[in-house]
Amino acid sequence: MRKVLVSVSHYDTLCREAWNYMEEHGYQIIFDPARKFPAYTTEEIEALPEREDIAAVLIGMDDFRDERKYRALPNLKAVVKFGVGVDNIDHSLAERYGVKVLNAPGQNANAVAELTVGFMIMLMRHIVSLHEEVGKGLWPRFMGNELRGKTVGLLGFGAIANLVAEKLRCFGVKMLAYDLYPNEEKARALGVKMTTQEEVIQNSDIVSIHIPATPETYHLFDGNKIAKMKDGAVLINPARGALVDLDALAEALQSGKLFGAALDAFEVEPLPKNAEILKCKNVILTPHTGGETREAYHNLSMATAKDIIKVLEGGERRTNETFNR
Repeated sequence: MRKVLVSVSHYDTLCREAWNYMEEHGYQIIFDPARKFPAYTTEEIEALPEREDIAAVLIGMDDFRDERKYRALPNLKAVVKFGVGVDNIDHSLAERYGVKVLNAPGQNANAVAELTVGFMIMLMRHIVSLHEEVGKGLWPRFMGNELRGKTVGLLGFGAIANLVAEKLRCFGVKMLAYDLYPNEEKARALGVKMTTQEEVIQNSDIVSIHIPATPETYHLFDGNKIAKMKDGAVLINPARGALVDLDALAEALQSGKLFGAALDAFEVEPLPKNAEILKCKNVILTPHTGGETREAYHNLSMATAKDIIKVLEGGERRTNETFNR
């Protein structure tokens, strides 16, 4: 029996419908609920007793840029990302080994958008640090800021940023956005001004990043770019870790150049315990959890399960199908 290796947390409890769907089509699921960190190393892949029967891998944070993994899975036909960003998959390697690369665009967009707006509110009011102070028996007074009247800049204007803009409309903010392929009609409908990357970065009180990680965008927010942001601005990155130079960000937070920052993705995951960013007070760090809601897991699991079956049976991936409850 052909097998599908799954390295997605909670798959056994939150994705049973998708699990059953693949089994009904004759595929056995390999999933280890005891793993503390679900991603497989190259050595762990090489040690799998079932590796020659694995036809597809459904991954989260696994690094599929190592050729040894492809060699260790001789019958692999598909690497499927349980999400959108595929920068942890080497497309040229996959193509060389006849492996299709799939993802699930849009299926977790609302979850990431809600987290993004939550970041904004928490940072502007220092909710996390105030909670910690009260937990210590203190009763601090802190003067925060309201979203109303602020300029929010969206770097990238795809599915997630569209939903962020939709949710922000009731807060009375001014919204700017930059995208390589601007959707002017959508922007007008949401009250967003499409503009240049420079204007978004220089004129926004809050900059929220929603672009993919590419060689061109690596460390887009380095010391020079952060220096161009408004004094006292806020930076939010719910996208990809490689977009932000963490050391430069930590310096800007410690110096007071930035009022705060929130990040859900990091260049190295898990985040090293000695990372300088951990010393900052005015920052919120979450463990790449933007898409981790029960609703998003249902959407992602059904979309990827259907794609896996179609591709392994020689067909094409689904088109224009949504699984929102």
